[in-house]
Amino acid sequence: MKKTIAILLVIALAFSVFASGSKESGAADGKLMLGMVTDSGTIDDRSFNQGTYEGVQKAAEELGLQCTYLRPSGTTTTDYLTAISDLYDNGYRFIACPGYLFAEAVVQAQEMYPDLMIVIIDDALAAGIGPNTVAITFKEQETGFMAGVATALKVQSGDVGFVGGLEIPAVQKFNWGFQQGVAYANANLGTSVNMDPSNFVYQGSFADLAGGQQLAMAMYDKGVKAIFAAAGGTGVGVINEAKNRRLAGQDVWAVGVDVDQYSVGDMGNGESCVLTSAMKDVAGVAYDQAIAAANGTFKGGVHLNLGVAEGRAGIPASNPNLTPEIEAQVADVAKLIADGTIVIQDTADGLIP
Repeated sequence: MKKTIAILLVIALAFSVFASGSKESGAADGKLMLGMVTDSGTIDDRSFNQGTYEGVQKAAEELGLQCTYLRPSGTTTTDYLTAISDLYDNGYRFIACPGYLFAEAVVQAQEMYPDLMIVIIDDALAAGIGPNTVAITFKEQETGFMAGVATALKVQSGDVGFVGGLEIPAVQKFNWGFQQGVAYANANLGTSVNMDPSNFVYQGSFADLAGGQQLAMAMYDKGVKAIFAAAGGTGVGVINEAKNRRLAGQDVWAVGVDVDQYSVGDMGNGESCVLTSAMKDVAGVAYDQAIAAANGTFKGGVHLNLGVAEGRAGIPASNPNLTPEIEAQVADVAKLIADGTIVIQDTADGLIP
């Protein structure tokens, strides 16, 4: 899972921003045009939206293709479908849709536009995957588990917490996996970390930076040592509070999500407040599907559920805040997950919901 440099493009929704092209065949030069519609939050959320677009953008740069994104006017099915239609009407024949909330819009779009190649990330499309659609989900419980092990090994004792965005399956699985990882470290690796249910909460948004920071303030004030923030832009608020506290001399940490958020926690002194990140290779799968679409090897009608064994989930291979010994222990755990020795539940049974 490789980080890419984010090159942020800001565009208006007006048709004038698009290069002229044919509705039937895409760009005037016949080349495929790659598009993306953002989910709740912004393109520069340093998380799910940004990671997905970086994958699409990387494919476009390598192949010399045009790419862009649209931010819908809201988060309803109509808003998402309108954005997809706007891209389609302006020649885009590959569109990545990152998020659970896209499900109904994608179900409709795959029927409306049979020549459109669609990728939806984080939903299995229970209503039916069309022959022109690839649905991708991740085993968030596995990467959450690894982040939990790393966090417990780092803090050794005391309390940890969790701030989620929307209480949806992907975010819940991060939470449940994290709890199981901490519990595993307590049972097998000599740690004694506590998880108080009052410190495991959902903020209700992926785009409320101030709300995330306020929740982090309350937890850190209670003595929580590390908070796993699976909340997009809201999670950046958690990271900002951890940054402020570390700069003030407090020994607290944040745990990032979706992408390696070490740089988000940069404190300006060569250090970061981000202990590790529970990563899903959203950039990698978006890149792979865009390349396949451009090369004529795109295979729709499938659901891909990806985790540690497929190399699509885990924590960064290296983080200055983790010792080589901790990294080696987490790598050993990853091997046990990959070979099925450790099986991580993806439900709340027996856990803090």
